[in-house]
Amino acid sequence: MKIVLNGEDIDYQGDPDMPILWFVRDTQKLKGTKFGCGRALCGACTVHLDGQAIRSCITPISAAENKKITTIEGLSSNGTHPVQQAWKEHGVPQCGYCQSGQMMQAAAFLAENKNPSASELSQAMAGNICRCGTYLRIKKAVQSAAKMLAKEGR
Repeated sequence: MKIVLNGEDIDYQGDPDMPILWFVRDTQKLKGTKFGCGRALCGACTVHLDGQAIRSCITPISAAENKKITTIEGLSSNGTHPVQQAWKEHGVPQCGYCQSGQMMQAAAFLAENKNPSASELSQAMAGNICRCGTYLRIKKAVQSAAKMLAKEGR
């Protein structure tokens, strides 16, 4: 099956039921996407499939046939995506484990909602759990990223 991963065309010949998470981590050796719960409950494994945030731990690779998967490594090659910049600016990570999933969720949300209200932001990010409890910094970072994206006209 044909897949595009972070802009690279891949011809995948393996098990079509393999979760995208294990395809990304084990087959492609991209370690930014994390395994959290394995049940799509925590958001640590969030990636984009054709721009939509999905839980890669339960989504089979067959769902990505002829589609684009974007991982945290593909959000920007050098950490310059506004979400990544805002995460640094606000010192969001503590342990960092959930952060790639948090950023991928935020990036997909902001691509759809350029000027979110506080309640829209809270609702969009609610499915991503941070064991360290950095939710206030996450919220501030998403708000900052929205402003940066607006300035850039994205």
